[in-house]
Amino acid sequence: MEIDRFKDDFGPEKIFEVYDSKTGMKGVLVIDNTWRGVSKGGIRMTPSVDVEEVFRLARTMTWKNAMADLPFGGAKSGIVADPRTITSGEKKAIVQSFSRALKPLVPSLYIAGPDVSTTEEEMKWFAEANGDKNSATGKPSSMGGLPHELGSTGFGVAQATRVAAEFSGKSLNGATIAIEGFGNVGSFVAKNLNDLGAKIVGVSDSKGCVYSEGGLEYNDIVTAKSRHGTVTAMKKAEKFDGTKLFELPVNILIPAALPDVINKSNVDKIKAKIIVEGSNIPMKPEIEEILHQRGVLVVPDFVANAGGVISSYAELKGFTKERMFQLVEEKVTANVRRTLERSKKEKVKPRDAALKIAQERVKKARKK
Repeated sequence: MEIDRFKDDFGPEKIFEVYDSKTGMKGVLVIDNTWRGVSKGGIRMTPSVDVEEVFRLARTMTWKNAMADLPFGGAKSGIVADPRTITSGEKKAIVQSFSRALKPLVPSLYIAGPDVSTTEEEMKWFAEANGDKNSATGKPSSMGGLPHELGSTGFGVAQATRVAAEFSGKSLNGATIAIEGFGNVGSFVAKNLNDLGAKIVGVSDSKGCVYSEGGLEYNDIVTAKSRHGTVTAMKKAEKFDGTKLFELPVNILIPAALPDVINKSNVDKIKAKIIVEGSNIPMKPEIEEILHQRGVLVVPDFVANAGGVISSYAELKGFTKERMFQLVEEKVTANVRRTLERSKKEKVKPRDAALKIAQERVKKARKK
C-alpha cells in the first residue's frame, strides 16, 4: 500500500486518490497528522504531482502549522493537470469535481487553500462545490476571505530574510538577492525586500532568468511580467536559462516556486551564503546538509513561508487584513529567531532545530 512507503510515528493518517472520467480529474489528498486539529494545506495543480510529492508537502505542513503554533494538523492535495493546456471552464470543472469527491472529508478533516496554479478563484470554485465556505481559505474578499493574492506568504518570507540577515551580522540594506519564481510568492518577496532596501539582482520564471549586477527595478519586473507574461521581457538585463539563477553571485538566494530546484546538479555552484526557502521542499534534506557543511545558512521552508497558513488561520477567525499581516510578522520573525538561536546553541542545522521545536509541539498535542 502507498501509506506503507511513508509511515512513521507521526503519519500519514490517510491517503486518498480520486478520479472522475467525465472531467478527467485525477487527484490525491494526504492527511498527514491531525493531533493539533483539522488538517490544513493547499491544492497544487501540475502535470507531474504525485502521491510522494503530496506526502512530502503534507508532512511539511504538519511541521509548518506546529511551528506557527496554529490549531491545525498537516495535509496537502494535488490535482494532476497542466493549467497551461486547459481552458478556464475545464479547470473549474476539474476543481469542482475534486471538491465534490472530497466532500465527506471537508471541512471536518481537511481544509483546502491555494498553492501552485490555484488562487482565490479556484478556492471560490472549491467552496461553492463543497457547499461550506469554511471548506477552503484564501477565498475572494467577497466571500469573507483573505486571498493569498494579498501577498501574505511573500511578506512572511521577506521578514524571515530580514531576521536571517540580522542573525548573520549582515545588513539587508544593499544586500544582493536572487529570487526563483515571480508568481504569488516570489513577486511579493521581491516587493517587500525592495521596500526594506535590499537589491534584487536576479529573478526567474518558467521562461528563464534575468540578471543585472546593478539591480533590477521592481516596477520594471512587474511591467515585463504583466505585459509579456515573463520577466525575460525586461530590457537592460542579461538573460539566461532559468537554472542559471542558482549560480548567481548574490548574498541571499530565495527559491520561491518549484520543489527540488536545488539538487546534486547545482548545489556545488551556489554562491549565496544565506538561502531562505520561500517555496515548499525546494531541496531534499541531504542537499541541505551539504550546504550546511559549507557554512551556508538555510532557513527551512516550514519556518520561512508560513505566512500563507497564518493568513488562513486569520481568515477563519474573521480577522482584518491588517491584523493578519501583523500576525504573520509576529509569528514568522519570532520562529525564525527561535530556530536560528537553537541551531547555534545546539550546533545543528536550522532544519534540525526547527524540527525539534515542531515535533515537541505535535507530541504535546498527542498527549492532550
